[in-house]
Amino acid sequence: MSKKRFLGVLTIAAVLLLLCGCSAKSTTETVYISLDTPFSDAVAEGLFTAILTYPLAQAINYLSQYIGVGFGIAVVAITLNAVILALTFRSNVAMQKMQQLQPEIQKIQSKYEGRNDATSRTRMNAEMQQVYAKNNINPTSSLLASFIQLPILISMYTAVRRSYAVANGTFFGANLSMHPMEAIKTFTIPLIIVYVVMVISQFVSMAFPRYLQQRKAKKEADLHHRHYEKVEDPNQMMTYTMVVFIAFIMLNWPTALALYYCIYSLINIAKTLLIEVVVKK
Repeated sequence: MSKKRFLGVLTIAAVLLLLCGCSAKSTTETVYISLDTPFSDAVAEGLFTAILTYPLAQAINYLSQYIGVGFGIAVVAITLNAVILALTFRSNVAMQKMQQLQPEIQKIQSKYEGRNDATSRTRMNAEMQQVYAKNNINPTSSLLASFIQLPILISMYTAVRRSYAVANGTFFGANLSMHPMEAIKTFTIPLIIVYVVMVISQFVSMAFPRYLQQRKAKKEADLHHRHYEKVEDPNQMMTYTMVVFIAFIMLNWPTALALYYCIYSLINIAKTLLIEVVVKK
């Protein structure tokens, strides 16, 4: 399976899971996890809750007592993503290198466009493999980060939604359980700012790798005194669609979730910059 197709499937799976979360939220009452909730209750719900959701929710509950719920979510999110990055650093570097090589890969794919015979497909794959080998990349190594990040992302979302501290906490005097739509109607400024920054940071985190890729291609063209031709990204429309979808869904979810996704997106931007520095070196 190609990386592009794999990411498409991954995106669809994430969207379906989010939609399932929406329907579950509307039909059942949320069971909150507080500091008094015994671990046995989490075990009774299943392995996913016991191993991932419960510890994360309790970490948020505990930290919220000392630094507030907003910063509690931030500390847990940063710590969790630091651990994930340490475990999948090589995989993330490979993924970012592959993103930067997309213009070359797309040129090869365009060269064989419409030629579906076995010989042409074999030659195309061979040329793509040469590009990967030349840049010391194993395409399959980039899949590890995606496999690890998706369940962690879902578990953190569930932990934020079910944390008792989040449900009853405030952020700059505003209740984080309030939906952004309600915040807009009541002109609750802190929550509106959280929502707007979340949407912007989501877009930047999705578009930033493509920007780095285009900047590198332009520098390469200038270095070799070639005319730079901007390559159209076929996934660009998907980026816009996903940002609009997330913005729409978040309007009717607790602003605590928008705060988490805002922090998550900012972490992704920082991670992209860090890996870009490593790739350059």
